[in-house]
Amino acid sequence: MDNPLDFGDRTDFANADRGFVAALTPGVVTAADGRVVWDADAWAFLDGECPDTANPSLWRQSQLCARQGLYQITEGIYQVRGLDLSNMTIVEGDTGIIVVDPLLSVETAAAALGLYRAHRGDRPVTGLVYSHSHADHFGGAAGVTDGDVPILAPAGFMEHAVAENVYAGTAMTRRASFMYGATLPAGPAGQIGFGLGNAASSGTVSLFPPTIDITHTGQEETIDGVRIVFQLTPGTEAPSEMNFVFPDHRALCLAENATHTMHNVLTLRGALVRDARIWSRYLTEAITMFDGAADVVFASHHWPTWGQDNMTRYLTEQRDLYAYLHDQTLRLANQGHNAAEIAEMIQLPPALDAAWHGRGYYGTVSHNVKAVYQRYLGWFDGNPANLWQHPPVETAKRYVDCFGGVDAVLTKARDYADAGDLRFAAQLLQHAVFADPARGDAKELLAQVYEKLGHGAESGIWRNFYLTAAQELRHGPDVTPVDLGGGMAAVLSIEQIFDTLAIRVDAPKAWHDTIIIDWTFTDLGQSYRTTLRNGVLVQQQNPPAGNPDLSLTLTKAQLLGMLAGKGLGGITHDGDLDGLTRMQGYLDAPDPRFAIVTP
Repeated sequence: MDNPLDFGDRTDFANADRGFVAALTPGVVTAADGRVVWDADAWAFLDGECPDTANPSLWRQSQLCARQGLYQITEGIYQVRGLDLSNMTIVEGDTGIIVVDPLLSVETAAAALGLYRAHRGDRPVTGLVYSHSHADHFGGAAGVTDGDVPILAPAGFMEHAVAENVYAGTAMTRRASFMYGATLPAGPAGQIGFGLGNAASSGTVSLFPPTIDITHTGQEETIDGVRIVFQLTPGTEAPSEMNFVFPDHRALCLAENATHTMHNVLTLRGALVRDARIWSRYLTEAITMFDGAADVVFASHHWPTWGQDNMTRYLTEQRDLYAYLHDQTLRLANQGHNAAEIAEMIQLPPALDAAWHGRGYYGTVSHNVKAVYQRYLGWFDGNPANLWQHPPVETAKRYVDCFGGVDAVLTKARDYADAGDLRFAAQLLQHAVFADPARGDAKELLAQVYEKLGHGAESGIWRNFYLTAAQELRHGPDVTPVDLGGGMAAVLSIEQIFDTLAIRVDAPKAWHDTIIIDWTFTDLGQSYRTTLRNGVLVQQQNPPAGNPDLSLTLTKAQLLGMLAGKGLGGITHDGDLDGLTRMQGYLDAPDPRFAIVTP
């Protein structure tokens, strides 16, 4: 199919530059210890022409995402862009400012607020809005406020913010390092961005619980004299999300439900599968609900769109994008095709394929189709040959044996790579690496194939996965730490804390032990019983009378301190502490460096 893209169309560049006030100079943000957590200047190379190590479409998108500074959207509303993965929006009120989505890190949020104040005055923060439950939209909260202001968020925010970032946090963080290219050097052959932004900051993540829940569409709140009307959109880009309009400013915020890229129906770092059907329907509702109510639409990423006709076309095409992926995947599934087949069959209609904001910089048709299939039909494609396959290493050994050894696999892989079939060359070489991980020549050849795949990818996250894989094949894992710190732990409920412990129990070690502990939290007025039996840690709030092995009286902070290895200081007990020692001994420590591209 011919490339439908009009590289002469500079509308996005004009919109991305519109309202520019000033940039942070230099564009570097550091933590208290001097560690660099954000370096916007690292992407200065994007000012140049696209090299042969990058897809021209992705290069263009990265140029747009690299724009950094304070921008005026409309009278009284400003955005700071390019100082983190997401945007911070600032709305001027009667006595101060309302901050919408305070970025990912405390440090970048403080820098963004400082940039605003340097040009608009030292106005106090009088309100905070979280548009949805992803960390890059709340993590910098402590960088703009101490939490003593009204904080608005969609219903279910706390549950989903914690569940996504804590329960499977180690696995997600490890995979996110591939997705975001966190360990790749910024440069024409390395990390150039991933479509939604150019990187994620590496500072401290914080969270203040909301004080005002948005529970229904049409709900109106006034904060510091600023009217806001909300539309709840649960189950779209996030499990807890909302759009909202500032009617007196005629400005509409669509959170992350409509951005200048095709988004993920299932993010490659891992998450619950999103509902493309309901996503499209909420966009239809937004088009109707906010028709004529705004002159500009903006989101928590990218740049705004101005003008009624432009806004309507943009939102309609975004809506059609998710509806098309959903409906056509199920149409073909009902004809008997599996996810991999459908991903090769579906092409977007010309109008959507040619729309810059519909391109697969972040999500892709390929992996979004598979996500829709997974949501309805799961991992199994119905073919019994795929029901009980060997795990990767055992499968690899058998394939290599069938080919006649690793050398034969390498020969065939080179042939396929030379013929331009990099996809199958990667599959063959992955078997060689998993069958004999000591073969450095197999790793190097696979790394070279991954590099070529990465340099050709239009999707920023595919590029980062391929290039990070090549890097790890050559040098091993290089994990970038993400400081969830006390900010996240402090807002966990007791139930969530015990859930995190249950996930860590090494069940076979605990099969033959039974441990019953009662926990009384004096600061919360709550009591729990945990029972470890058959390798399962079960919790019960307000337990009936009984005879536990151990009773502990403590505060939530003391529990967190104990779990962090700070001992039992201040905790009183009745019973044998050996039960607590045994239970702690059954807990695994998550491994943030687990292998992905090698066994």
